[in-house]
Amino acid sequence: MKINRIGGILSLGYILLICLVSLLAYELAPDASPSANQMHLSIHSKPPGFKTKMLLIPLETDPSESSFFWGTPSQYDEIPIQAWRYQGTTLEIQVHGAAEGFFKPVDVSRFPKPFRADSIEGRWVVDRSFPLGTDKYGRDLLSRLLVGSRISLSIGFVAVLISLLIGVILGGVAGYFGGIWDRLILWLINVVWSIPTLLMVIGITLVLGRGFWQVFIAVGLSMWVEVARLVRGQVISVREKTFIEAAHALGFSHFRILYSHILPVIIGPIIVMASANFASAILIESGLSFLGIGAQPPVPSWGGMVKEHFRYLLLGKPYLALIPGFAIMTLVLTFMTLGNALQDYLDVKQ
Repeated sequence: MKINRIGGILSLGYILLICLVSLLAYELAPDASPSANQMHLSIHSKPPGFKTKMLLIPLETDPSESSFFWGTPSQYDEIPIQAWRYQGTTLEIQVHGAAEGFFKPVDVSRFPKPFRADSIEGRWVVDRSFPLGTDKYGRDLLSRLLVGSRISLSIGFVAVLISLLIGVILGGVAGYFGGIWDRLILWLINVVWSIPTLLMVIGITLVLGRGFWQVFIAVGLSMWVEVARLVRGQVISVREKTFIEAAHALGFSHFRILYSHILPVIIGPIIVMASANFASAILIESGLSFLGIGAQPPVPSWGGMVKEHFRYLLLGKPYLALIPGFAIMTLVLTFMTLGNALQDYLDVKQ
């Protein structure tokens, strides 16, 4: 009991931390471009801790396009370089990965005037580090991981909300009214329950189309049956209680009895179920992204990052797939641990 409680507190703290990180993703990410999609193909698949020099060439961007939630278009064309030299009025660079001693000129007219040699280092040539390395397109893996956390948390919140909305209503109606309503809803539950979850989500996704919000809806529509079965059973066990009969005798409406008298009594098991469904939603979205029908590129998702790099497990760079895989594992484990702690705290029976 005490271990579960400590685990629950730690899990809740971790979840709140991930929520804060996802909210501030573009403020924390080294690459704040939309979807953290700044590519540097010459430095692809570099290990954690990789450092290089970066030449920044100004671009014409509209400041009004900046967004706290959706990122800021890059103000520079970034070129990884190994060395540079300025001779007369000509700036020459050795691009990262180029042959030793091979320099190519850069058009200095793209820089603000006056362009001076003493302003290059530190202003136009900067040191850039990649704490978690780069992916196969040369994008900053840490930035993609931070921005991708939004997908996992969003899919959990939206899917759980949809499943609770549908499941509580249908389960409550079936358990409270019984009769034809109970048989009809129970038949629907059993039909949906008989379809493999991943197969049903794929089918709904193909009907709605591949995309960000379509996946959210598809996952939510696949998870309501568990909630409905739970709520139905809980309502059946409560509806014959003395305080419910007293509510009927006082002439309370069915809605008031369900909402004000039955729901508060059964809210504990529903909360525990919501926590478990949150973890399931994250896993389902990761599976869909791995299959290519989840969040579509260039939007980063942890499942999509595993899909892009799982072949690197055999190519000597396993961290490209293991880092997002570990992120998925820890977040799912955290929600399951929180669910176990809530089950003990709320005294929910199996």
